[in-house]
Amino acid sequence: MRRALILALGTTLAASGLAQAGPAAKGGPPIVDPTIPQPGWAPPKTAWGQPDLSGYWSNATLTPLTRNPRLTDKVTLSPAEARATAASWAKALEEADAPTDPKASTQTYAEKPSESKLLAIRPDFAAAGGDVGGYNAFWLDPGANIMEVNGEFRTSILTTPNGQPPARKGSGSGGGSYGQYRDLYDSYETRALGERCIMGFGRNATAPMLPNGFYNNNYQIVQTPDSVVIQVEMIHEARIVRLGAQHRTDGVRPWMGDSVGHYEGNTLVVETTNFPQREGFMGSWKTLKVTEWFTRVSPTRINYRFQLDDADTWDKPWGGEYDFSPLKGIIYEYACHEGNYALPAILAGARHQEQQAAEVAAAKAAAPVAEPTAAPSKGKRGAD
Repeated sequence: MRRALILALGTTLAASGLAQAGPAAKGGPPIVDPTIPQPGWAPPKTAWGQPDLSGYWSNATLTPLTRNPRLTDKVTLSPAEARATAASWAKALEEADAPTDPKASTQTYAEKPSESKLLAIRPDFAAAGGDVGGYNAFWLDPGANIMEVNGEFRTSILTTPNGQPPARKGSGSGGGSYGQYRDLYDSYETRALGERCIMGFGRNATAPMLPNGFYNNNYQIVQTPDSVVIQVEMIHEARIVRLGAQHRTDGVRPWMGDSVGHYEGNTLVVETTNFPQREGFMGSWKTLKVTEWFTRVSPTRINYRFQLDDADTWDKPWGGEYDFSPLKGIIYEYACHEGNYALPAILAGARHQEQQAAEVAAAKAAAPVAEPTAAPSKGKRGAD
């Protein structure tokens, strides 16, 4: 599997704009980079005249959401640096695919020397090893290249000056304890939505749509004259954007928020509000508004920009940008088990721990309290 990824690396780099149009070997026809619009190219239209965004797409990329200051403080990389990063990633991924010693104990990514190189490029990969059940690199498909956007190899998806989220104001719009599900075992309702097969982890579906960094970063866009449907592979959501509509005012907060859209020239503009607390972004949800722009910029690219606006949480709007690339294939069923099979065991384990703690407390309460022994009296010493 990884050999295929490494072989595909050259194709990916060429498709990312590193290879420009030029003569083919042995006098063949010119090599055309499909990411660069050719003279006379115009964004396609649907049969009813709207910009055509339909098809199967992926946002898998080595570019992280936030810039890693330990690796670089630059906004962009040179083409050579982007190539070197992609090559280092491919080599680290191949090394991490070495057969696992069946006698070795389970370790997290951070503890495996063969996979520490992966963490140097993408520190967030530690979560895949420790929090998702100890997956090794064979099962992960995060992308193979630094994404090129508008001719630049960005070091973060966020477009803030330092590649980081801005400082929050106070407690933000709502706050809350949601997200701390690892320590909440009272009920299935307090467990993670991904664990319950309701929503995917990594925010693939709801606005802003982000690569999760691990796998299944695939989408299908279907358009009709009055709506756009974005099918998300991760946990099989279907996000419906109602065109020319108004936001709902009944107080209902759908899992993916309430998305309405319209076209501005060749761009689909989507505005999403009414987020539920469980699907807030970095603590913002109650008054959060996310605006997204989808623009077909070449035969093989959809440019995606997003802006977050919540005056209760941040001083001013901020956001990010990346490009979708074509998915070579289609989206198949994501077989997440409804009412996840592990959930009864998770809750049963918590109840067992509670019972053990109660038994220990009861035993301590029932233990007899030892009477303090009186200290021997010290008499006066008589004269000799």
